[in-house]
Amino acid sequence: MNAAPWPAAVIDPHIHQWNPYSTPRHISTMAKLFWPLPRVPREMRWIVPQADREFIGDPHHVLKPYEPRDYAADAVPVPVRSVVHVEAGWLAHDHADTVGETRWIASLPFGQKGTPALGAIVVNADPRWSDVGSVLDQHLAASRLVRGVRLSGANHPDPGVRDFIDHPHIHSDPDFVRGFAAIAERGLTFELWGFAHQIRDMTVLAREYPETTFIFDHYATPVGIFGPRGRRTGKTVADRAGLLSQWQEDVAALAALPNVVAKHSGLGMPMLGGDPSRPFEDGDLARVSERCAPLIQGLHDAFGPERTMWASNFPMDKPVHSVAFSARMLTEVLGASADPQLLFHDVAARTYKVGA
Repeated sequence: MNAAPWPAAVIDPHIHQWNPYSTPRHISTMAKLFWPLPRVPREMRWIVPQADREFIGDPHHVLKPYEPRDYAADAVPVPVRSVVHVEAGWLAHDHADTVGETRWIASLPFGQKGTPALGAIVVNADPRWSDVGSVLDQHLAASRLVRGVRLSGANHPDPGVRDFIDHPHIHSDPDFVRGFAAIAERGLTFELWGFAHQIRDMTVLAREYPETTFIFDHYATPVGIFGPRGRRTGKTVADRAGLLSQWQEDVAALAALPNVVAKHSGLGMPMLGGDPSRPFEDGDLARVSERCAPLIQGLHDAFGPERTMWASNFPMDKPVHSVAFSARMLTEVLGASADPQLLFHDVAARTYKVGA
């Protein structure tokens, strides 16, 4: 194994934290059923619907608490000094209830006993809410680290793929675009996460608000690009080639907008297809990097080193690879064209005003 490809201080700009026992989560009821077990068996994934199974992979990491000390242990040997928390499935009965997640995250013991500092928080809010401005102000009041917003916009035409919202074109929906002004007026960033075929809708939104910084997440999760998923997605080599070709075209159009930056993240999401029965190990690096190279190189070529950053997406990527493995893949593929200081620190620091 080569020397560490990252700088002495790393920012991880996309992690999730939760405790389904003590905070309201969509999976809290099921999590409490497995509370006596120190380890939720990987085989338990077969009790959930296919769409959920293809999203989570191993159920343990979503049914058990994942807090700062858990992430710190997973991050070794990457010297992560600061993290950005991105909203993560907080169960809200009222719009303002989402602020509870921000308060909870701000209360966690980041920066203590070897855990990284909390550098920024990305909150949940929907621009279509009539009270979205008020809710955002409550988030901002709850923590000075609030920097951005995410609403998971992923919706897929394959009924066998899990949807995260019931609107197939949420990012270009007129009510969404109008309501987005509340985010723009407060100088907050916005995470663009949907599926690959939704990139064109993301481009509509980003073009409408040129002063807002948008962050393109997880390569827009091109479902099935590494192997069949859902009922009909990525079933043939031709299907997967067509998906990649369209992805490259759409990413290039999005990257033409200077207010959009991108994360190298989410390559461990089982929805991509071909996930292993065990996490990848160091000996798998060359083979897996070659498989992921079209996405990694494509994003790098489209956005350039000044607008791309690494992120772990932990613990969602944990069933497939380690934090260090995800970082090493990038430099394995990009080689001398990668600038480690930009990739693992500076772009994230600038985008989320970490340390400001």
